[in-house]
Amino acid sequence: MGKSSANCIYPSAFDRRVRPRFEIRAPLTIILEGREIAAFTRDISNRGVFFYLSPVDTPRIGQILEFVIELPAEVTLSDSCRIRCQGKVIRTKETSWEEVGVATEVLRYSFLSDDLSGPRATKAGS
Repeated sequence: MGKSSANCIYPSAFDRRVRPRFEIRAPLTIILEGREIAAFTRDISNRGVFFYLSPVDTPRIGQILEFVIELPAEVTLSDSCRIRCQGKVIRTKETSWEEVGVATEVLRYSFLSDDLSGPRATKAGS
């Protein structure tokens, strides 16, 4: 995977989205039935995440996923951070024979830390 980066995209007049998305290419790990599935993000908003993964791991529409996004310091402009999310798959899109795009609605998230204080949970959109 290439270098991480971030750009802000504001909704256009024809876009159904009401919140800006941030083009962020960052590692994402799906935790599913004791397995870890590698993926990477295309864009993130406060209500959703779009990411790519291998076609063999394509989730079902409506499936609830647990995943962790790793935002490097270049993206946060501070310390790197990890965000644990619970999201509902709202659509999938075959982009090539080697990857599938997955759009998720974020139901909740928490910032993970390496200290003993634990994650700070937040409901999406709050």
